[in-house]
Amino acid sequence: MTPTSTLAYLRSLTAVRERSTEVFNLIESGKSDHWDWHADKLPVVVDFCANLLSRDFGSDFASIPPHCRRNHFTTTSSGTIDRIAALKADPRFPTTPVQQARTLIDLYLASVLLDAGAGNTWTYREVLQGVEVWHGGRSEGLAVASFHMFCGGAFSSDPNDPLRVDSTALKALTAAKLAQHLQVSEANPMSGLEGRANLLIQLGAALDARRDIVRDGRPGDILFYLEPQLTDNVLPLTLFWDTLFALLAPIWPARTTLPSAPGEVLGDVWPCPSLARARTHREEGDDLVPFHKLTQWLCYSLLEPIESSAGWRVDRGAGQTGLPEYRNGGLLVDHGLLTVRDLPDSAYPNGRDAPPVLAPSDPAVVEWRAATVVALDKIHEGICTKLGVTTQQLQLAQVLEASTWKGGREIAKVKRPETGGPPIEIISDGTVF
Repeated sequence: MTPTSTLAYLRSLTAVRERSTEVFNLIESGKSDHWDWHADKLPVVVDFCANLLSRDFGSDFASIPPHCRRNHFTTTSSGTIDRIAALKADPRFPTTPVQQARTLIDLYLASVLLDAGAGNTWTYREVLQGVEVWHGGRSEGLAVASFHMFCGGAFSSDPNDPLRVDSTALKALTAAKLAQHLQVSEANPMSGLEGRANLLIQLGAALDARRDIVRDGRPGDILFYLEPQLTDNVLPLTLFWDTLFALLAPIWPARTTLPSAPGEVLGDVWPCPSLARARTHREEGDDLVPFHKLTQWLCYSLLEPIESSAGWRVDRGAGQTGLPEYRNGGLLVDHGLLTVRDLPDSAYPNGRDAPPVLAPSDPAVVEWRAATVVALDKIHEGICTKLGVTTQQLQLAQVLEASTWKGGREIAKVKRPETGGPPIEIISDGTVF
């Protein structure tokens, strides 16, 4: 490949699935550095996930929402509260379909960039009709916090138009301001606070830099860029993915780059030593495994208002992959489908009886995430076979929402009731997961 084509490939959804498959094949054949695959456990995981679907939705698969940020704005701890429905009923909320989708894209994008592991101690206090409600430091708690920031105008530079996210407000954000909004204190610490703040600040700069895509410096302006390129209101996923990636590429830390393109940020892309050794002929970048987890999470999340509010149809083609993060990956480890080996003592700062603690760049984490991508496809197919439906009738995004992600959380609570944390702790800076 040329440097340009290698760069484009590593940024693509195709590369996520293909490179992950290569790593998985090494694991399956016993040639990886850190993981073993136990195929006999796959039916166990499929049954577990299928039972969750049946428990919560019966056979009404059409009612299962896709995996996206919108779902986290509905909580049931103190009665069902649909905050997005409440937002749509707000007299300040736009009335036209595309403008409604624009506002929701603003909210969801900012919220997703705040949605990284917050640690096991952070909580958020919400007051509903005079009653205190406490939300834990998982995705729902961060969603509620970001919702109140949005409705309070924290992401808007125009006091007369608070329900928006714009570049001016984002660039003025600081970690201290974010801490105040998120109720962070010595007694209520949050992992990766600086990383979250920096992501949002960098987003402001990126929005300003690409006014050709977002004309007014708002994330939702991407709709006005895409609309003239549609045929019959159909949005190709590849067009949306490429546009979203081009807009957001500058916000990601420059962890991994190509020697031939040192100024081009690859994002959530990591070297994999076992893959490098498996190559008989080495070319630039062929030892790298891309995941683009946060961009994929954004893509899943932003397509929801594009379809439900703007009324466009999305042609997904081969589609996105499952998200390689600690809930989906933890599901596999906690069921023994994947078992880890050959980790050094330094990976166990709390002792061998506690979960290992690893950085996202650790080869064991790279292999784990790659295996997760492939395993999620296998689990999806297995569930569909078991329930007698096609993969179009029950889509991967629905399986992620209603079984694997949820299942990873539920089994973690059984295995580690004191924390509910994953079987491997990832050192989070707020920019990967």
